[in-house]
Amino acid sequence: MQNCGYTSEMTIATSPVLAAFGLPGGAEMIIILVIGLLLFGSRLPSVGRNIGKSITEFKKGMKEAGEELSKDDSQPVTTPRQLTEDQMERATQEAVRRVKAEQAAQTK
Repeated sequence: MQNCGYTSEMTIATSPVLAAFGLPGGAEMIIILVIGLLLFGSRLPSVGRNIGKSITEFKKGMKEAGEELSKDDSQPVTTPRQLTEDQMERATQEAVRRVKAEQAAQTK
């Protein structure tokens, strides 16, 4: 039976193949950048301008949100005021009067 494991000869033989498909080095990156500039060079200023506007709008939105949060924190929480017994009595009488007026209007 033949051994199917990797041998040192196979590793040496495959190294140039792996190197050919490896990550691009410095010179290859420069060539890729030059080709990219030639293809997309006329669009790059508008893309940069749009990215800058987007960042500015995002920062403005974050600042406004922070101001709203701090404004909400600075406003004191108000509790409902307590009514006196006289005010409660008048409110109750007014409610009873309105209910009786509605009932009278429905019976007519």
